[in-house]
Amino acid sequence: MVYVIGIVGFICGFVLGVWVLGRLLKGRSPEELLNDRGLKFTYGLLAWAIAGLTSYCAVALYKYYFPVLG
Repeated sequence: MVYVIGIVGFICGFVLGVWVLGRLLKGRSPEELLNDRGLKFTYGLLAWAIAGLTSYCAVALYKYYFPVLG
């Protein structure tokens, strides 16, 4: 069950990360988004980091509230 919680947390975190990226990159032109390589690494890693952190937090909260099941 911990794996399911981790996967659900990762998916929710990735959705949250993409939403944050949408807010941060709102004022950029489509050409700038496609051509600027610095944006790929800076903002791409941000989405993965948010997804990983959310997955970790979901598993930690699951183990805290359901110690017998984890």
